[in-house]
Amino acid sequence: MEIQERYQVAIKFDEKQVTGKTVDYALWRFRPDVDETLENILKPLDMKVNKEKEGVYKLKDYEYYRWQPEDGWAELARLASKYNDKAGFEKRKAALIPCIMEALQLSPLPPKPNSKPIFTAVRKFDGYTVQNMALEVMPGVYLSGSLYRPSKMKGKIPLILSPDGHWLQQRYRKDCQIRCATLARMGAMAFSYDLFAWGESMLQFEYEDHRKSLSMAVQTLDAIRLLDYFLTRKDVDPERVGISGGSGAGSHTVLITAIDDRIKLSAPAVAISSYFYGGCPCESGLPIHLCGGGTNNVELAAFAAPKPQLLISDGGDWTAHTPLHDFPYLQNIYSYYGAKDKIENVHLPTESHDYGVNKRKALYDFVARNFSMNINAINEDKVSIETENDLKVFGDKGEKLPSNAMKGYAQLENYFKKLDDVK
Repeated sequence: MEIQERYQVAIKFDEKQVTGKTVDYALWRFRPDVDETLENILKPLDMKVNKEKEGVYKLKDYEYYRWQPEDGWAELARLASKYNDKAGFEKRKAALIPCIMEALQLSPLPPKPNSKPIFTAVRKFDGYTVQNMALEVMPGVYLSGSLYRPSKMKGKIPLILSPDGHWLQQRYRKDCQIRCATLARMGAMAFSYDLFAWGESMLQFEYEDHRKSLSMAVQTLDAIRLLDYFLTRKDVDPERVGISGGSGAGSHTVLITAIDDRIKLSAPAVAISSYFYGGCPCESGLPIHLCGGGTNNVELAAFAAPKPQLLISDGGDWTAHTPLHDFPYLQNIYSYYGAKDKIENVHLPTESHDYGVNKRKALYDFVARNFSMNINAINEDKVSIETENDLKVFGDKGEKLPSNAMKGYAQLENYFKKLDDVK
């Protein structure tokens, strides 16, 4: 209360946040500037404030993953000073990737199950079909999703992996179905899949398990195993494999593209920022960002060069400054490869954190140009929205889940521990 009265500001907080918390010599930490005072007093408590507007603050726990924009930009400048040509950047990349795989506890990769994918019946719609699919990515751990394909296919077609982000209703959402169905109507195979302990993965794990560090390892392995499977199919063109996810799935998009050369195009949406490392342990719970003396998601996005990459950003989240610092950095890295035209940014300053219609249109245009797809087939009104149960692999209540399915985070931890012991 004294800070509010002395500086004539308002601080929003919940009584539970401050009950029982004290700071020694608090009055000696006061300074003429309210921002400096708040930092001095809150830092010992591992707390901070977000400045919502002039004179209004909101009390929050310390967020390791969210830096002040100026600090993030300074870090990006430090990283940029490490290389000034293609050879220097390739050396940096070669040093970081093994460290990242080690940090993810995926070096070496866990043994691949010999099981075949599980499919449901095909459902037919206007210009596309949908079929649910589950893949065993490690013994007893299943990844679920829905496969959208053109109604008529000839030869090898593009594949677009579509991981789901941290939005309600998971991959069952209307906007997620629209995006994947439209890509299928344009001529691609689009696979929409769950994050770990999200969607049907919650048949095996609790929602709280998604906020634990191994979620990052499992999600990474999910994408690797999907690529392993899809690139054995005769109808997939290995030179036209892309990935696009939004929010937390945008971080996932960047990471997979950075470590797996089989991805030929990427489009992270409302995700990538030099001052935001991912607010969920599935994005930053394992120490990949400590590799090479420190890295960030923008540098990892640069690992895609010279492959086509689209950053979709908006004015309502941590991507608000993308055109000012992050995108120019990426353009510079791409210029090392003579491919500055292959990195694009669609910035929507009046929009917020979602994968809305304008963001989807940016994706359609980008994929159509780079993968030679039918842009004239874009018509979101032609998409039929299915129910959540329609999109499930294992039945309305999980009654079809295989008998060997792992149950609970403790079993997952034990599995990774055994892998570590073998190493």
